Formats: sequence, C-alpha cells, structure tokens
Amino acid sequence: QVQLVESGGGLVQAGGSLRLSCAASGRAVSSYSMGWFRQAPGKEREFVANIGTISGTTYYADSVKGRFTISRDNTKTTVYLQMNSLKPEDTAVYYCAAKRGADRYNFLPEYAYWGQGTQVTVSS
Repeated sequence: QVQLVESGGGLVQAGGSLRLSCAASGRAVSSYSMGWFRQAPGKEREFVANIGTISGTTYYADSVKGRFTISRDNTKTTVYLQMNSLKPEDTAVYYCAAKRGADRYNFLPEYAYWGQGTQVTVSS
C-alpha cells in the first residue's frame, strides 16, 4: 500500500509559478514510477508528467512541455512539479499518482495509487 499527499497548490496570476509536492509513504514506495495528472471542471482527468523510478526519465504532455518540470528527491519519496509561465488553462485539481513499471506512463488506469489532489487556480 502506498499513500500520497499533495501540497503546494494555490492562486497565482498568469505568468507566475508554483511548485507542487507529493509526499509518498508505504512499502517499496521508491520503486514506483510517479506521475502528475490534472482535472479541470467538466473535463476528464489528463496526464501532465511522469518520472521513472530507476533512470529518472521524464515525460510530459505537449501542453506543459517547456513550462513544467517533474523531479524526485534522492530518497525517491517526494516528487515535485515545478510549474512556470502558468496560464489560466492550467487551472485544475492536480493529482499525484504511483504505478509499477515504466510503460504506458500517460495511461490513467495504470496508476494504482492516487493522492487527494491540490487545487491550482491561475487568474488572467
């Protein structure tokens, strides 16, 4: 069992930055691939970014590439999402998630564990 707790959301003006954190705990948590997803009102939850467990390879949705950076601390128990140049369309609840394996990193059903989410609101 893995527990995930997100933090760092808030209200920011367009062009600003926020850093989200996801604290992971539980058995063998460092062996999981970690992802960030987001869900805007009235929309489906969508993939944002993923970081692998061994290689640290990162993947991003096209909509955030070049603006967001996913990273992991040395203990691999905390995952970050640095969000720069934020746009109003980035407004959503952001979720941290954990999965086994490196493939299908953008496929939501692959993730077995989810956090409760943190709200990010970008004003224009």
